[in-house]
Amino acid sequence: MRALVVYESSFGNTGQVAQAVWEGMRRRLSDVALLDVAHAPRRLPPELELLVVGAPTQAFGMSRPSTREDARRTAGEDPSDLSFGVREWLRELEPPERPVHAATFDTRIHTPHVPGSAAVGAWRVLRRDGYQVSAEAESFWVLGIRGPLRDGELDRAQSWGTSLVSLLRGPHPIGPVGAPVG
Repeated sequence: MRALVVYESSFGNTGQVAQAVWEGMRRRLSDVALLDVAHAPRRLPPELELLVVGAPTQAFGMSRPSTREDARRTAGEDPSDLSFGVREWLRELEPPERPVHAATFDTRIHTPHVPGSAAVGAWRVLRRDGYQVSAEAESFWVLGIRGPLRDGELDRAQSWGTSLVSLLRGPHPIGPVGAPVG
């Protein structure tokens, strides 16, 4: 696989954005995978060229067990299952053995003057660990803690995913999903 999108989602919004990013990438690249963080490898495949990481912003940054517990309660789910998040996955992820491009995104409430971003936190960790973080951290907006996503955000995520393929070197075989986007 040349590219991998790994995501964490509490209310489904970040999962929808990850799916849209993946679909955008598939417009230009056939060899891209989409995985929930619970199923993501701790050691990336040697042929990987691009890693995209997405997470919800919770308490001004990447989720922690306590913020995931709060999110599960808010969603009406069992809070005792604290799940594994992007923060823990990045901590366990082995550094790349060769140059690997990376990009990050998050979902968060669009409120003026509210600091913090899971995407920026993940961006910093990946950069520190030797990834070539070649794109600015991207935020996709939700209307409230549980969502939904603002109108147009999934289209914007798909376009962003398509643009990320330009970070890769060499030919970009077209995937079965559709024709290349100009």
